[in-house]
Amino acid sequence: MASRVVDYYRGKCIFITGGTGFLGSCLIEKLLRCCPDVKNIYLLIRPKKGKEITERLEELTKNSVFDRLREEGKTDLFSKLIGVSGDVGDENLGLSSEERLTIVEHVEVIFHSAATLDFEAGLKSAVDINLLGTRRVVQLAQEIRNLKALVHVSSAYVNSFLLETKEQIYPPPADVDEVLALVGEKDEKIIDRETPKLLKNHPNAYTFSKHLAEHEVVNGSIPAAIVRPSMITGAWQEPIPGWTTSKNGPQGFLMGASKGVVRRLPVASELIYDYIPVDTVVNALIVAAYVIGRDKNTGIKVYHCTSSTCNPFQWVKVESKINGYLHKYPLASAVWYPHLKLVPSLWLYRISSIFVHMIPAYVLDTVTKIAGGRPILVRLHTNVNNSLGRLERFIFTEWKFQNPRMMELHESLSSEEKKLFNLDVRSLSWEDYFVNLTKGVRVYLSKEPLKTLGRARSKDNVLLVAHLGLQAALLGLVWWIFKSILGATWTSTGMIVPIVYLLFSQL
Repeated sequence: MASRVVDYYRGKCIFITGGTGFLGSCLIEKLLRCCPDVKNIYLLIRPKKGKEITERLEELTKNSVFDRLREEGKTDLFSKLIGVSGDVGDENLGLSSEERLTIVEHVEVIFHSAATLDFEAGLKSAVDINLLGTRRVVQLAQEIRNLKALVHVSSAYVNSFLLETKEQIYPPPADVDEVLALVGEKDEKIIDRETPKLLKNHPNAYTFSKHLAEHEVVNGSIPAAIVRPSMITGAWQEPIPGWTTSKNGPQGFLMGASKGVVRRLPVASELIYDYIPVDTVVNALIVAAYVIGRDKNTGIKVYHCTSSTCNPFQWVKVESKINGYLHKYPLASAVWYPHLKLVPSLWLYRISSIFVHMIPAYVLDTVTKIAGGRPILVRLHTNVNNSLGRLERFIFTEWKFQNPRMMELHESLSSEEKKLFNLDVRSLSWEDYFVNLTKGVRVYLSKEPLKTLGRARSKDNVLLVAHLGLQAALLGLVWWIFKSILGATWTSTGMIVPIVYLLFSQL
């Protein structure tokens, strides 16, 4: 049975912003693989590091996300990718008049995913890219001769001042003209001083600017949909289970833990954390564009691409298993025996971090420096510690994102389309997912192919012996110090050993 979704894209030209990013590259792969009769895909690419657009496009096609296409011998589909020089942060998207005219005359579907995801970005930067960038895309969409759909990638956290949100547009957090007047100030001190007053209950400039950006889409009077993903994580099913190129969220934790350098993770294990696989988000984007064309003039719809209300994840589900996953897929490049432990508060994390992160980091960085290498661990852990205060609200707050419209969208598909463009995460097993994610982190982030597993497991056994030996040495040293200072006997210091063990165990 032919897919209506696939048919919708046949012969169409598509314009994508953010195509070189984690989500964007996965979207491109899915379109090429499952909608191969798409005519052309225009990618807005920002020149950087002295590289021409053609070079950056060539780099993109070498991304591991396209491994499946390469294995299936479909690399000829790359000819449909056309890079255009520009930047959402520039006026008119930085497009030349010729390229803009080409897009206006030929493009029918737009996916706008470009954004700054930096939670620490200043108001000026966030507004210029997230808010004004969206305005510029909408202005382009308004000029397009035969626009069928614009799909705007927002965030489930745009309304994070509410603990439970629905698939609807909430009132803007501020007057957009006042915001633009403020960021137009030349004096950065004035902007910094006024920013907290402007943000109000928004945790940062990212959620604030993305919230305002939704209203740019709403006010554009164009056929559009808004998709709000939560924290986007590695692939569940496609193109390869566990695939990721993002170091945000759990995959970043797993990468550091597999190296043996991240040993504590501040999370409330019983809280619901809303993670959503990247391939589910991609499917939502593709189907949303189809539905805009199918339903015609029914107003802008908002879709929560989330898991908190249909298949909630809690770290307690994998807490006792996560170290087993790390040792099932160990790294040959690990610097110490991996052991990740969850701690329920930031102050406990900071205390334990002194012993299990900072002290070992100084030791290892010193050894690295002596050996002529580049020390990075102290800087890495310092940056993490500095950012935790700004991230605390996201780490220890539970949000629920209602998504009945997304579930209705899934049910509106045929049985074949449900398999091809799966939107339903209710069948996702989080335990199995994290096994694949650990493997994906090893292969795609740490760049260690599975053929090196044998060598890595041998090293893992060696590191275990060293790990246990260090624990024994530390316990012995502390006992000896207490015995020497107090002049105590073994019997009278019997309670010291278990206490010290609790302090130093699982370092």
